[in-house]
Amino acid sequence: MSPFLMLNGKRVLITSGTRGAGLATVRLFEALGARVLTTAQKKTGDVLNENFIASDLTTPEGVAKVANAVHDRLGKLDVIIHMLGGSSAPAGGYAALDDAEWQTELNMNLMAAVRLDRELVPAMEARGSGVIVHVTSIQSQLPIPDATTAYAAAKAALSPYSKALSKQISPKGVRVVRVSPGWIETESSVELAKRLAAEHDLDIEGGKKMIMDSLGGIPIGRPSKPDEIANLIAFLASDHAASITGTEYVIDGGTVPTA
Repeated sequence: MSPFLMLNGKRVLITSGTRGAGLATVRLFEALGARVLTTAQKKTGDVLNENFIASDLTTPEGVAKVANAVHDRLGKLDVIIHMLGGSSAPAGGYAALDDAEWQTELNMNLMAAVRLDRELVPAMEARGSGVIVHVTSIQSQLPIPDATTAYAAAKAALSPYSKALSKQISPKGVRVVRVSPGWIETESSVELAKRLAAEHDLDIEGGKKMIMDSLGGIPIGRPSKPDEIANLIAFLASDHAASITGTEYVIDGGTVPTA
């Protein structure tokens, strides 16, 4: 019996693919037979040099550098996966966010995807095939006012942009889907749990519970694993999902309360 899911021959760009869910996605796509190029500001983990380009996607110049690398190393592109996201904004809610902080969050969480799509999608349109996966966040529905206002707003803006893009290019054979994770158990989130545990004289499970409680609880009782995010993305990027476009898939262990 042949494997359910293979990506043999697919040429794929995965942004922010050197750690966490991004690295898990790179590893899975490679294991499934895809040819992967990934990017980050600096190389970490075990990503091979020939599969990596160092670039700052929060700048137009960084986006252009990656687009040129895609053309030089991959030629055509079948799949774009925008994993890049994060926040460096200070705590303190709206009053702590000046124009520079807002622009930083928008450049990372919205404009990087917008600019990269603008560079790479026209070739997909011309060829009549391709898949774009935008990774959003449940923070767009459940922002933490003290800490994630600008990040959440930028990720929220990514959703209607993605929907509009899907309506424009899906008739031309290019699918656009969104994946909206909740809390993912990455290296950085484990370090946060450890810090919280130390500050409150708890073990690491107690630190994790503090994070889950801040989100209103996670019904399955744990964060998502990076591999679980990668599995969903791989399916959506595959030919098995050929009729799926313009939609968003939440993977959060039930965090977002919906009917």
